[in-house]
Amino acid sequence: MRAAEELLEKQVVPVSEQIGAGFRRWRRSDLWVVLGFLALAVFVLIRLWIDPNGRILDRNDDDHGIFLFMLAHGERVVFDGASPFFESHLNAPVGVNMMANTGVLALSLPLAPVTHFLGGGVSVALLLTLGLAGTATAWYWLFAGHLVRSRVAAAIGALWCGFAPTMISHASGHVNFVNQYLVPIILWQVLRLREPGRAVRGGIVLGLLIVVQIFINEETLLFLALTLAVFVLAYAAMRPREVREVAKRFTAGLGVAAGVALVLAGYPLWYQFFAPGNYHGQPFAPSDFVTDLWSIAAFPRQSIAGTEAMDRLSVSATEDNTFFGPFGLIMIVVSTVMLWRSAAARSAAIAGLVLLLASMGPRLQAGGVRTGIRLPFGLVSHIPVIDLVSVTRFAMVPATIAGILLALAADRIRESSPARRRRFWIGMALALVPLFPKPVPVVQGDPMPAFLTAGLWKQYVPEGRTLVTVPLPDVTVGRTGQRWATLQNLDFAVPRGYFMGPANPPADDTGSWKAPDRFTSQLLIRVQLTGMRPYLTTVERERVRADLAYWRAAVVVLVPQAPNAVALRATLVDVLGEPESVGGVEIWALRDPSGG
Repeated sequence: MRAAEELLEKQVVPVSEQIGAGFRRWRRSDLWVVLGFLALAVFVLIRLWIDPNGRILDRNDDDHGIFLFMLAHGERVVFDGASPFFESHLNAPVGVNMMANTGVLALSLPLAPVTHFLGGGVSVALLLTLGLAGTATAWYWLFAGHLVRSRVAAAIGALWCGFAPTMISHASGHVNFVNQYLVPIILWQVLRLREPGRAVRGGIVLGLLIVVQIFINEETLLFLALTLAVFVLAYAAMRPREVREVAKRFTAGLGVAAGVALVLAGYPLWYQFFAPGNYHGQPFAPSDFVTDLWSIAAFPRQSIAGTEAMDRLSVSATEDNTFFGPFGLIMIVVSTVMLWRSAAARSAAIAGLVLLLASMGPRLQAGGVRTGIRLPFGLVSHIPVIDLVSVTRFAMVPATIAGILLALAADRIRESSPARRRRFWIGMALALVPLFPKPVPVVQGDPMPAFLTAGLWKQYVPEGRTLVTVPLPDVTVGRTGQRWATLQNLDFAVPRGYFMGPANPPADDTGSWKAPDRFTSQLLIRVQLTGMRPYLTTVERERVRADLAYWRAAVVVLVPQAPNAVALRATLVDVLGEPESVGGVEIWALRDPSGG
């Protein structure tokens, strides 16, 4: 029995195998597993693949739009020589600090040719698909090559880590969170720092991986760092002598990794926190978006067993970070109990529990009701960097750790009696089958007018001027204008937009999802939402013209499918006169930046 426990310890904390050796042990059957992951990812995104440039992810059309922007920016960096850390063609004339946003440069730059020739919508669909399949494949490599002996156990763990409810939820708009294939590789490299002689070589490799992850998603890197910190502390408490023996070379390797990451990513990180366009904090309090206690055992809405009734337990459709289902939760607990004699498994479970508790915020919420029960997160919620995180996302960590525990338990069950194995696999089937994902829903986007697709806009927008769509590009209310601009790869500059930046600099540098309000932006939003045409005074008309001058507007384009387009048109006519019809839209050509 003791020999089996020692074997499990070695499985949970592998330190002696090379990445090449892991791949050399792959079999032909492993290729079929990976192709299965890819097929499942295509199935989840199939509705978007039917028309990737014409359709929009229905669960989170705003974030679909912002990642179209990120990919258009990457295309401009490669094909136009634009700055990788700053974008001038959105939120003109101020621009956007791309490092202060989720710029995904490690994804947008390699896919720039796809974005350029096939469109940003294709790149979004490709990244979401490869993100799901790639994450599952990376975990399968770690499981099959280093953690478990059974290919079935490896496939179960990888399937959970790549297609868990949290991953399917984020696939409705969060390109950055879906692409997590570096996480198991970084984890493996960190654990290998225990090996003698690995401090320099392993530290350099780890540092390079950290840099790449910074340019995919910093939040994921933060979650991984916090998880490993809790894991190491828990493991040190249980195995102090073992930890003391490896502490020196382990910390030396981390120091090398930190040095490499700082040298390569120091300037981009400085740009993120100190260059123009930086911000502090979020436009919401950490306590606003938390994990509901009852969501842990609920079915996710995007599974075959889920319904929209689960909405009351969720922050949003793209933040279903728990939702393990009742049988899934039972199997996670059963797996943890099976592995409890392993200090490494216990430490992993503790790390998952700590991060799950953090995701619940400063006060417990259950069944959609905020209780008065205080939780530990209230003590750390205002720490810099922590205050930039949407709290419920900490629950992505226990979701991944659950996959690790399920894989290890599925491998361990082979040593049990036939009756116990039968009960285990029945439980596993009851846990996994109801969580099988449904294709993510989409809606048809407003069609692109010939004014843009045929390049007619070039006759009206000279260099240094902007194209202003009405509704103005903005979070939630002006998504069509930003989508049109990004699908044109930001060949023309547009004012405002959906991005992260300071709310009202320099007076207020709190994070905001939009540009500071101006008279015209507030006026047009009011018209769009109410359908009521305002009666403008001479002074108000001059304020509209002043805003157009500030935006250096060359042409104003009315989105014909916009809500209350009639009232918006009448407002523009009141200020700018009658429009002309060009390329399927009505436009107002402005002779000079003053709006005349």
